[in-house]
Amino acid sequence: MHPLAQLDHQFVWHPFTQMQDWLAEEPIVIVHGKGVELQDASGKVYLDANASIWTNLHGHQHPVLDRAIRRQLKRVAHVSALGLANEPASLLASELVRCVNPEIPEPIHGNPRLDKVFYSDDGSTALEVALKLAYEFTRRTHGPTVEPRFLSMDGAYHGDTIGAVSLGHIDLFHAAYKGLLFPTDKVMAPACYRCPYNRAQPQRADARSYRRCQWECVDTVDQTLEQARQQGRPYSAFLYEPAVQGAAGIVPQPSGWLRRVAERVRAHGALLIADEVFTGFGRTHPFDQWNSLFASHTEGVQPDLMALAKGLTGGYMPLAATLCRSSIFDAFLGTYDSFKTFFHGHSYTGNPLGCAVASASLSLLEAPGAEKRRGHIAKALATELATLWDCPWVGDIRQIGLIAGVELVRDWTQRTPFALSERVGIRVCQAMAKRGVLTRPVGNVIVFVPPYVTTKRQIQTMVGALKDALDEVLG
Repeated sequence: MHPLAQLDHQFVWHPFTQMQDWLAEEPIVIVHGKGVELQDASGKVYLDANASIWTNLHGHQHPVLDRAIRRQLKRVAHVSALGLANEPASLLASELVRCVNPEIPEPIHGNPRLDKVFYSDDGSTALEVALKLAYEFTRRTHGPTVEPRFLSMDGAYHGDTIGAVSLGHIDLFHAAYKGLLFPTDKVMAPACYRCPYNRAQPQRADARSYRRCQWECVDTVDQTLEQARQQGRPYSAFLYEPAVQGAAGIVPQPSGWLRRVAERVRAHGALLIADEVFTGFGRTHPFDQWNSLFASHTEGVQPDLMALAKGLTGGYMPLAATLCRSSIFDAFLGTYDSFKTFFHGHSYTGNPLGCAVASASLSLLEAPGAEKRRGHIAKALATELATLWDCPWVGDIRQIGLIAGVELVRDWTQRTPFALSERVGIRVCQAMAKRGVLTRPVGNVIVFVPPYVTTKRQIQTMVGALKDALDEVLG
C-alpha cells in the first residue's frame, strides 16, 4: 500500500463513507490534476467525470483561476469581515448581483430583485443563512409571536448543518439526527420515473418525455398550502432545488413544474428560497433555449433568497453566498441598541482568496463562446448516453444540461430496483475507476457531471467506461 494511503487509513475519517468498507481496500490518492484529468500517487491517470463532487467547473489547474489566486496572495490572504471590508469581496458582490438579475423572459408575477450578498463557507451554511433570514424576517414583519413554518420537497437535501438537515427529507441521511431537528413539512417531488401518478408504462427514454399525468404533483402543493392557510398557520417559505434534486438520485423536474409551484407559493404570501448550490453557474444549461447561469430563471422564477456555493469558485476554494431582496435586508436595520443585527457569521466570511477566484470564474463563465461550448458538451453527453438504452440494466437516463444520472435496475420493464445492500452503484463506479473514469453514485444512480472543458472524446470515454463496467459487474 502506498505510504499516503496508509496515512489516510490511519488518520482520516471520510464523509458519507462506511469506513469499514473503506479500510478494507487501498484508496485512490490523488496528487495532481490538469484539465479534466486527475493523477494518483502511483501515476495512473483518470477522467474526473463528476467534477470533484460537482464543484470543478473549468477543470483543474486552469491558468486564469491559478493567476487570480497567486495575484491575491501577493496582496492579502485573509481579512475579517467583522468590522472590515476587502476589495475582492466587494467586487464579487457587485458581480453576483448583476448576474443573478438578468432580464428573465416571461417572468412570474412578484419576482424581486436580489440586491444583498451575505458570504459564508459552503452550501450548508448558505442555506442556514437563508433559513435564519427567512425565520427572523417573518417574525419582524408578522409579529414576534408568529411561529415561522417551512415547506420543502420530499427527497430534499440542503446540507448538514442542523437547520439545513431539518429542511431535508432523505431518511437515509437525516433520520439519525431526528432528535436534534425542528419540524418542517414536505410536498411530493416530481420524480416522473417512479411517480405514483405516472400511468405510462416504461419506455426506453427519459420518463419525463413520455409521462402520463395531470400534474398531480402540483395539486399536492396546492392542497398543502391551502390547508395551512385554513388552519391559520401559513408557511413562511418554500425551499426548493430548481431543475433537479441531486442527492435524491439526480431527479430532474419536468418543464413547467417549478413555474406552476412558484406561482402558487407566491399567491399564498410565502418566500421562495432557491438552493442553487448544485444547479448554479451554468450547470443546467438547456442548450436549446434562452440560458441563464441559474436554473430558477429558465422557469421564469426569481426567488426571494438564493443560496450559492460549489461552483462559485470553480471548485478552488470553500466559499458560499446567500443573496436576498432589499426588503429582507431592511428588516435588520436599526440602532445599535435595538439589537436588530443579523447575529450570524463565519471566520472566513468574504475570504479574499475565495472571492478573487470566484470573480475569475465568473469571467470564464461569461466569456464569449462559453455558453455555446457548454451547450456542445451537453449535446455530446446526450448523444453518448442515448447508446445506453440497449443495456437491460438501465432503467432511466435523466439529463438536464451538464448533469446526468443513469438509474440501474434489475428489470427495466418493471422498474425493479436493485437492493442497496447489493452495492451495485458502488461496484459499477469501482469498475469504472479501473478503466480510468472517476465518479460517485447516488445509490444505484451513476452520476455524470463533467467539467466545462471536457472534450467529445472524453465524454465518449466516460460513457464507454460505464458500458464496460456494467458488463463486468452485471453481465
